[in-house]
Amino acid sequence: MVGVGVSLSVEGARLSMGSLRLDMSFELEDGEVVALLGPNGAGKTTLLRAIAGLLALAGGRVVLDGRVLEEAGSRVYVPTEARSIGFVFQDYLLFPHMSVADNVAFGVRSRAVALEWLERLGLSRYADARPGTLSGGERQRVALARALAPGPRVLLLDEPLAALDVSTRAGVRRDLKAHLAAFRGVRLLVTHDPLEAVMLADRLIVMEEGSQVQSGTPVEVTERPRSRYVADLVGVNLVRGRASGGVVDVGGGASVAAAGADSGDVFAVVHPRAVSLHRARPEGSPRNVWEGHAIGIEMLGDRARVRIEGRVPMVAEVTPGALAELGLVEGSPVWVSFKATDVAVYPA
Repeated sequence: MVGVGVSLSVEGARLSMGSLRLDMSFELEDGEVVALLGPNGAGKTTLLRAIAGLLALAGGRVVLDGRVLEEAGSRVYVPTEARSIGFVFQDYLLFPHMSVADNVAFGVRSRAVALEWLERLGLSRYADARPGTLSGGERQRVALARALAPGPRVLLLDEPLAALDVSTRAGVRRDLKAHLAAFRGVRLLVTHDPLEAVMLADRLIVMEEGSQVQSGTPVEVTERPRSRYVADLVGVNLVRGRASGGVVDVGGGASVAAAGADSGDVFAVVHPRAVSLHRARPEGSPRNVWEGHAIGIEMLGDRARVRIEGRVPMVAEVTPGALAELGLVEGSPVWVSFKATDVAVYPA
């Protein structure tokens, strides 16, 4: 731990917005950067706004350092400006008619403090400039300085790199990582970019449809995905089923042979490079063999990813040479095979 032991807890926070039903619980401590990762529409930004007090909770509560900021049941509500929370919005929301220094001073009403933060973030020369004259990366740093100037206990960042073009994103990501490391407090950022999450965060919380589906370090989440979304991000095949005697029953009469699949509800992961493709039923030892159809072919550098619809849908990765030799096109019949020893199994 660093600093003075800042903690933020979100306990059963619930609200509804259209078709989205948000229901989340987690606790954050200082000394770590946590990323909320999930697809568009998962509720990530909604959750950040609820923590900041910009959206009212229908249930649950938000607690910072033991102080209840909001509790729906008892109608406790601390206004946004009194929550000691800094917020960097996706589009930064800088005031275009104000100078950079005045933007940063907005929350603290002190130009001296604003100039100090501009110097810290290497922006002193832009103090009297308007935000519209700055690059995307520079505007992002101004927004960060504005959020940090009041000395918040919590820093929330909503898609902090989304407004940047690809050519500048890597450099700004490195700068942001350094600034986050220097902040003494709770750091929570929203992203749908897995690279951004892995590069910036110590812990990931994966959200889908308003709920948490997985939490852990980047290594834990990527090595043991627990949802189709995470598996697709990592680029692996994921099935869930009931294990018994080295076989995972995935329903519908389909099964996957997996070494170590003893008993219980499990996830089974197969890397696409372990999946072999054939134009006729293969001979040999693989225990997993079935016929399907190629429903999608995508070239990724020196590999081709082939999506196969069959008894158990699979994605295989092969070389362009192997793809040409097989003569595969979308709609082609194809046989799939992989060894039971190539299947990783872990409890669901």
